[in-house]
Amino acid sequence: MTEGPPLSRALDLALGRLLRPLCRLMLRHGMAFGAFMDVAKRTYVDVAMTEFNLPGKKPSISRVAILSGLTRKEVQRLVAEPAGDAAEGGERYNRASRVLTGWVRDPDYCGPLGLPRALTVEGEHGFAALVHRHSGDMPARAVLDELVRVGAVRRLEDGRVELVTRAYVPQSSATDKLHILGTDVADLIDAIDHNLAHGDTQPRFQRKVMYHGIPAVKAPAFQRLAAAEAQALLERLDRWLAEHDTAAPGDARMRVGLGIHAIEEAVAPPSDPEGLPS
Repeated sequence: MTEGPPLSRALDLALGRLLRPLCRLMLRHGMAFGAFMDVAKRTYVDVAMTEFNLPGKKPSISRVAILSGLTRKEVQRLVAEPAGDAAEGGERYNRASRVLTGWVRDPDYCGPLGLPRALTVEGEHGFAALVHRHSGDMPARAVLDELVRVGAVRRLEDGRVELVTRAYVPQSSATDKLHILGTDVADLIDAIDHNLAHGDTQPRFQRKVMYHGIPAVKAPAFQRLAAAEAQALLERLDRWLAEHDTAAPGDARMRVGLGIHAIEEAVAPPSDPEGLPS
């Protein structure tokens, strides 16, 4: 039995494949290598400072420099400089998602057939009341403007607002779409990292189904089927999570969920030994 490549080589190969779509995205948005390198350095230092400190000891500049391979001077600079705050985008995403979920699930905002009703902006069961019930103290006008902006909600001529899509997926804002890149891809990598370290005893579900010989003309049909089936599964899981989203102040809390993404990539046809299409 032959052994696979050494761990360092396997990591190099995995990172090369992981970085390919990321580099494509960065080049499309005009991000030069130097800017990417600065983000990578800052993240290396932050992870080393917060997750690789020795038990019972405070993290030190010297230890971070050893772990990261950066100079002590550069680590000191990165630690001293304030990092950008990504919390605002995440909070907006979470609150907007909760409003849409409440609109779909809460019977006070659904019609006789269980479909989301068009809502007045004010009133006992209007949009403002929906926001207050499912998104806390966020200003209803700000939430409405955001959902209209991304195409999840539209205003009707009679002044009511209507749900267009059940998910908060930004339609026009590249900034918000890039926020999803930062959270969803990070969640997948975190699950893989967890399974590498603890998969024998505490595995996290991480699976995919994929075939390489599907006719190209069938791909749209599969995407429609996958979207419908995945949406139904996520709505069932959402109902369970909503019922158990009951942690009180002071309780130990966990962020839990399940992510699903589509796969579609053109592949070369197989060849016979003569190098001709089979």
